[in-house]
Amino acid sequence: MAINQNHVCEELNGVKCAIVEKNVKKERVDFLQEILAYNGFKMIVMPSPPPKASPQAAPIMPPGEAVPEALPVLPETFTVGVTNLTFNPINAIFGRLLKTPDGHVVTLSYWQQKEKESRDEIPYFES
Repeated sequence: MAINQNHVCEELNGVKCAIVEKNVKKERVDFLQEILAYNGFKMIVMPSPPPKASPQAAPIMPPGEAVPEALPVLPETFTVGVTNLTFNPINAIFGRLLKTPDGHVVTLSYWQQKEKESRDEIPYFES
């Protein structure tokens, strides 16, 4: 049971995990794997369940014509969790607890992949 929506725990592959992110693409999983493994977290990745869709009515076709089978192609997404149930990504980022493999502190812009490098010289509250 989560204390709030920022600290969600679920069971992934039979293991209770703190959820880092949901519905992320493979590239994002690779990025998170690098950071979390470097910081000593064991990561578990599971494919996300497909989104629930309301059933649509079949189109009315003239007799003798086949109904087109147009199934939407859903992108493959994943749910990422860590086995450390005390992990909270928001606290880890703003608490400056995560490091990049080159030794810098993970900033919010770096975590969101808006910047290629983490610039951690001056904390955001001192600038």
